[in-house]
Amino acid sequence: MATHAHPEPRQRIRLDEHLPVDHRLSTVYRIGAGLMGLVLLAFGILGLINKVGFFSTGGATVVGLNTNGTLSVLSICIGVLLFVGMVIGGNFASTLNMVIGVAFILSGFVNLGLLDSNYNFLAFHIQNVIFSFVYGLLLMTFGMYGRVGTALPHDNPYWKARHPGREERAEAAANAGALPGGEDAGP
Repeated sequence: MATHAHPEPRQRIRLDEHLPVDHRLSTVYRIGAGLMGLVLLAFGILGLINKVGFFSTGGATVVGLNTNGTLSVLSICIGVLLFVGMVIGGNFASTLNMVIGVAFILSGFVNLGLLDSNYNFLAFHIQNVIFSFVYGLLLMTFGMYGRVGTALPHDNPYWKARHPGREERAEAAANAGALPGGEDAGP
């Protein structure tokens, strides 16, 4: 009877695994949060300058997007939250980018359903829905960069967390003159 070698059990990785503070991925998370927060802050401030009603569903437009006071204040709050993520950096910024990105995509779907209803209190139009989808995808991309994927480099802390001990075994096999698969390196 043949015995099968059981592969090493996979450990579940949590999205908030420790990432060294000086790791290069932290810069990507910070830049993403900062740029995306800046866009929302600018949109919110420009919307408030227009002095539209707080729950107005009229046609006030800022940079091609429909807005009202509620949407402007909400945009400023989320923009400030993204700036906080930029200041903190690291995994916090990454996770914040992902969570807010998912929230924007969900908001796009919800507001798509509310476009022609009396419940459209954020004064969304189709261009707002499209912006919400694109903005959410960009935020998620900034948040997931270097955290998910099949081709992460072996020095990536997330790869190391998903494959504990594998890097050390490969290094030990290379030092012993054998390939990691068990074959000899040959002369």
